[in-house]
Amino acid sequence: MRIGVLGAARIAELSIVGPARAGGHRLVAVAARDRGRAEAFASAHGVERVAASYAALVTDPEVEVVYNPLVNGLHGPWNLAALAAGRHVLTEKPSASNAEEAAEVHRAALTAGTVFMEGFHYLFHPVTRRLHDLLDGGELGELRHVETVVAMPAPPDTDVRWSLPLAGGALMDLGCYSLHAQRVLAPWAGGAPCLVAARGAERAGTPEVDEWLDADLEFPGGATGTARCHMAYHEWRMSCRVVGTRGEATAVNFVQPHLDDRVVVRTAAGERVEELGRRSSYTYQLEAFAAQLRHGAPRLLDAEDALTTMRLIDDCYRAAGFPVRPRTVVPTAV
Repeated sequence: MRIGVLGAARIAELSIVGPARAGGHRLVAVAARDRGRAEAFASAHGVERVAASYAALVTDPEVEVVYNPLVNGLHGPWNLAALAAGRHVLTEKPSASNAEEAAEVHRAALTAGTVFMEGFHYLFHPVTRRLHDLLDGGELGELRHVETVVAMPAPPDTDVRWSLPLAGGALMDLGCYSLHAQRVLAPWAGGAPCLVAARGAERAGTPEVDEWLDADLEFPGGATGTARCHMAYHEWRMSCRVVGTRGEATAVNFVQPHLDDRVVVRTAAGERVEELGRRSSYTYQLEAFAAQLRHGAPRLLDAEDALTTMRLIDDCYRAAGFPVRPRTVVPTAV
């Protein structure tokens, strides 16, 4: 694949540079608001050239796939621009600032007819696949409860993740993983979960920006869920625990399995720890993206899935007393 990278984000080395190198894909171009940063990124990571602007990158005829790791508020506008240019898109989550904008991205993806994927990379790793296999095989019995926790120590007060105009907040940055990991359990729970209640607290000094948020969910089959996120926690914690009528299983770090690949299974037969491998979930994700683009492989994540997640995020914000995130309007010449 011929990939263009929007921005020179820190996550890009793990999320796209390494996976592209592993898969033999080309990093054709990178663009950043600061050309010096783009040039440094290109030099450090073997990107072929620097584009003059984001707009120039998404319309570059040599760029086949646009990777969008920009700040949350810039996901929607540049996903729309890339789709309008007929490009395939791999975007960091969430796909937009709110459900209204995500619906526009969904319509644009349908019109473009290209591959669109929201980067919930955890879904492609054997750690998450194993949780699903344990439910599918019946070892855990019928699903009764799921608890997802995605928490981290606080970034600096100046970090864009605390910016309301740029669609910041714990739920946007972390809680989207918690919610998505519950949504994908629908096949074992009688259908998709519905929101029951949500609660959270503002970050001091940043009105209407959530420092933490918890959501209570209920599945049609009677199972319950708790999706938690915290962006000023005392430690890193990214766990997914599924409880069935015959046992339970916990992925110790489902979001970063390259750091901890353990799944702990507890049943009447005892407890065991399975290690599923520390190959990057981002590498599995890019392989799945390439399989869709080149071979028409089934899509696990698409613009419709992204829209459904964004609707649930908006519902959580409203239920917890927060406004939905505003959309960011940017000049297309940036």
